[in-house]
Amino acid sequence: MLVTLLVFLLILSVLVLIHEFGHYFVAKKLGIKVEEFGYGFPPRVWGKKIGETLYSINLLPIGGFVKLFGEDEAGGGRLDVKDPSEKISAKDKKRAFFSRPVHQRAAVVLAGVVMNVFLAVVIYYIFLGLSGFKTELPLLNNHDFKGVNDTVKNDVYISTIEKGSPAEKAALPEFVRVVAVNDKDIVSAQEFSTIVKSAKGNEVEIEMIVPETGETVVKNVIPRENPTASQGAVGVGLLEMKTAVLSYETPMQKIFSGFIHPYNLMSYNFDLMAQLVKVSFEKKDASALSEGVAGPVGIYSLVGTIVEIPNVKERVLQVLNLAGLLSLSLAVFNILPIPALDGGRLFFILIEGITRKKVNPKFEALAHTIGMVVLLSLIVLVTFKDVFQFIVK
Repeated sequence: MLVTLLVFLLILSVLVLIHEFGHYFVAKKLGIKVEEFGYGFPPRVWGKKIGETLYSINLLPIGGFVKLFGEDEAGGGRLDVKDPSEKISAKDKKRAFFSRPVHQRAAVVLAGVVMNVFLAVVIYYIFLGLSGFKTELPLLNNHDFKGVNDTVKNDVYISTIEKGSPAEKAALPEFVRVVAVNDKDIVSAQEFSTIVKSAKGNEVEIEMIVPETGETVVKNVIPRENPTASQGAVGVGLLEMKTAVLSYETPMQKIFSGFIHPYNLMSYNFDLMAQLVKVSFEKKDASALSEGVAGPVGIYSLVGTIVEIPNVKERVLQVLNLAGLLSLSLAVFNILPIPALDGGRLFFILIEGITRKKVNPKFEALAHTIGMVVLLSLIVLVTFKDVFQFIVK
């Protein structure tokens, strides 16, 4: 559990810190005053001022933040002074975030998203390099992958074990992929059934792989000579699933794989999300859509599964894949024009750029406040869903 917690905190902290570093770096380059760069969230545990910037470590060890001079919570900006009699120099006013031209403020806001995309690209170059530029994805639709050689294979999974069946007596595990029966590769449920039926009364060897860990499991089962119609000779429920095998083989594919693979992942996930939304509207039931969304608890549960993978290389690959996907998701979600997110702040900056007039600070503050309340409410709802799905059940 401690390892799971440490890996979970490390992934989230790196993702958010690299995002905030983007804001920090561009602000510094443009001469905007950075008041504080903090790891974690207050209350502050330790801080050291170097130059004009305070670098701090805070109590809640998830993520971080950047405080820019002249940027308030609304994103519009104001200059606060502790002493009302204290005057702010004209030079300092020019270094305030809100006083900078539209294109500079837009660059600072966009920098976090760009850094998350850059991090994902680096992660996937490492991931694909370690995996031999070949990886697999469960194929839930007919997606068209770009810039890669893709083939589709059919996998057979044991989904259920019937009580009192030969499968239960042989301790066959559930939710495993059937690789072979008597050394014959299995590519369909029909093929599995045909082999075990022909071996009625005689022992068969079933080779399986546990998807979460990559562990190979081999069990010997004796199919019934007179199977019941409801259970079959072995007494297992079978599920067929298609898998996309993505191979970056040519020199050009390998050179650009760090960019192409994230694009393929996100376009595939967008297709799936659109499909889930469509099904939810058609059935007037959002359960399918909600199952496709996970919050901190769901991610923590997934990390727990990954750290239990016995194969070290596979464990590292899955951590990298999760970190890359989360970094991409953070970038895409953050750029959406939702108040309180970077995309919402960018939206108001762009309005100012088009109209040549600043948006009313009170209106912008209200919009960001409402956006934050909505986002926090969604996080709470998703967390409750995850607790019920991954812990209570």
